[in-house]
Order: sequence, then C-alpha cells, then structure tokens
Amino acid sequence: MSDDIAYQSAQYKPAEYAAKHIRITPTTLADGRDFFYLDDDPAYVTGQRTRELTDPRPLTDRFAPHVDAEGHQIPIQAPQMRRDPLTGEWIPMATARMNRPITAGPGATASGNPLAARKPGDPYQDGEVPDTDYNVVVFENRFPSMMQVPGVPTQTQHIDGKDIWEQQIANGRCEVVCFDPKEDALPADLPVERIRTVVEAWAFRTAEISALDGIEQIFPFENHGQEIGVSLAHPHGQIYCYPFVAPKMETELQHTEEYYARTGGNLLKDILQSELDANERIVFRNHDWVAYVPAAARWPLEVHVAPVRDGVLSIDQLNDDERWGLAQIYSTLLKRGNAFFDTGDGKGMDLPYISAWHQAPLHDQRRDHYRLNLQFFSFRRSPNKIKYLAGSESGMGAWISDTTPEKIAARFHELGPIDLDV
Repeated sequence: MSDDIAYQSAQYKPAEYAAKHIRITPTTLADGRDFFYLDDDPAYVTGQRTRELTDPRPLTDRFAPHVDAEGHQIPIQAPQMRRDPLTGEWIPMATARMNRPITAGPGATASGNPLAARKPGDPYQDGEVPDTDYNVVVFENRFPSMMQVPGVPTQTQHIDGKDIWEQQIANGRCEVVCFDPKEDALPADLPVERIRTVVEAWAFRTAEISALDGIEQIFPFENHGQEIGVSLAHPHGQIYCYPFVAPKMETELQHTEEYYARTGGNLLKDILQSELDANERIVFRNHDWVAYVPAAARWPLEVHVAPVRDGVLSIDQLNDDERWGLAQIYSTLLKRGNAFFDTGDGKGMDLPYISAWHQAPLHDQRRDHYRLNLQFFSFRRSPNKIKYLAGSESGMGAWISDTTPEKIAARFHELGPIDLDV
C-alpha cells in the first residue's frame, strides 16, 4: 500500500505496520453518520478491490427536523444530561435508545442483525454496513446515548427554575466497532491479526475524536455475553466520548493526583511495579504488556492490563510493537477467560465480560499523572452462578468480594503455561 493512498488526518497518522497492512476507507451513511472500513485483507489494502460506499437505505438526515401529527416542524432533540447535585455526576438521558433493535436474549425485538454485512442480492436491509463483506468497521451509533448537534449550544439550563438542578445537552459521541463480519464469531476466536486491526481502530478513533470540541474523555469498551445485557450478539465493542470526566475516572484521578502530591510518583506505575515485585498475581506478560489480578480486585474474575513503557496516556500513543503486543495479550486474555470456569467437559464457556479502556482525559490538568490501562472483569463467579450487585454494592458502593485476588490468579496459573514473547 503506497503512502499516497493511506488514510491520514491532522490527528491520525498510521505507523509503519498500519500504513502497509491496514487500509481505512471513510464514507457516510444515508442519514449522515460517519462510517469507516478498516481492511486487513491484502486485496483491499492494495486497492485491487474496493468497498461499497453508498448506503441505499431511505434514511432522513439525522439532524433534520421532523413533522408532527399537526404538520409542524419539530427540531431534532439532542440527548440531555442532568447533574446530580448530591454526587456531582452527570446523568445522560437518551429516550431514543428505547427504539433501538435488540437481537440478543429473551427480549429480542428484531430478527435482522444491523451489524451484519449486507446480504448479497438484497437491494435493501436495515443494516449499518453498505458492503456484503468487511474486516473491521467503525461508525457512529444510530441510537446514541450522547450526540453533538450542530448549532445547539452547550449552555447550562435549570430544571423547574431551580439552580440546584443543572441540565445540558449530552454533547458527546457514541461509535460502534464491529470486530468481524461473522455474526456468530467470538472475539476470543479471532486471529491475532484481526485483533491487531481492532487495536488500530481504537487508536485511530482515539486520535481523531481527541480533536473534537467538547469531548473530555474517550472510552473504548466491550460488553460481551447475554448475562451482561448486550442487545446485539454480533462481535463488537463501542466507543463512548463523554463531554465530562466519568465518575470512575474522576475517582481515579483524585487518587493519582493525591499520590503524586504526596510522593512525586505515578500511582498506576507503582501499582504495576508492586505487582511485578510480588509476582504472585501476574497471570501473563510479554515484552510490552503485563496482565495481572490487582491486589484489591473486587470482581470474581478481574484482570488489569498495563503497558510496560512509562508515559503512555492513551491508545493512540502506542508504537507498532506495543500495538502488536496488545493484540497478542488481549487474544490470550479472552481465550484464558473462556477457559477459567470448568463446566465439566474441559471446554470452558463463552465468558460474559466487560472490557474497559481507561485512558487519560483529554483536557484535565491531572492527565499527566495518569497512565493507560485496561480493566477486564466478569461477574460470573462459578460455572452456573453470577454475582448480583445487591444492597451493599448497588446501594452504597461498598464492595463485598466473593473470592480473593490470589485465588483468581491461581486459577489462571492452573490453566498452564503460555508461550508469549517476553
């Protein structure tokens, strides 16, 4: 792939591997949403084959006003968010998500899969991908929890005329990342090369979204499994771009900043070093990454993954070797997660999990004392039981663990040695 056809922008510049082996093709869906193909198939990388760019669906522009029953034009209503004065947290309220299609679980409302490729010969289907095949795609969510609407100011309003209740538009952005065209594929079964393309998608979108006005935190994550509550079973993740610093990140920033003021050190760096020194809860590692069960793990299965190199604040700051190392260690984590619980047949299970990327916020002055990390967890606590968040956890945020971090790590160790480049 020659440099003149590699996708670049002022924010995203592909490093050597991506420039030669991943082709990014942008287009726009019928309602105006951004859409990107990320191809690792050599035929598309070289330009021998090209992707379908036209979305044939008769969708209206997502920002266009709609006409009510009396014929009046009603402007687009952006999702709103309100601040809880007791905690200081912003709560987005996106009523349009009630109409999103659900294909997984007993509450399924749609027979088609909107994340699947278009069926060959089908002139129209209400799917998000214009082509009949793809490798990895990224696009703006059709039913977003947060959305930036052109021309709508982000001024603070007050509910019921009371200063105590603040309201703003939820001026963020939500994107979907589809990992593979196969509707029944499991992320754990994808080849490392495909996960490497997913890693590039995270880096690409982090770099580009960082330049958008009003975005404070970029959060790539993956919900997997019916028990987690996923509405679409297709292998995919999401990227939430908050117009605020999310509550968990705010708590972490408070502690990393206090630690820096007290010791002059980086808390996340010192946590990693303490785990390396103890060497009891390290579950696997390679040259650039370490996966460990944190000493204060709260979930029945919890693993954190951190880069070895200092100073990495976000995924787009990773170099080529680190992105390959991440693809390798993430693939290993998913496979070992599926093998964690013994169901009696030696095959393990399709583990329900949440995979959450913690990146430094974009504009907060405390960002330099943070450090990129992945927090991976499951609330399954045995082959046939899950951990319910009841009174103490949900009502008071006071966690009660059903196991110990050492037992979690020991179970990973029981799964046998791993051949990773260290």
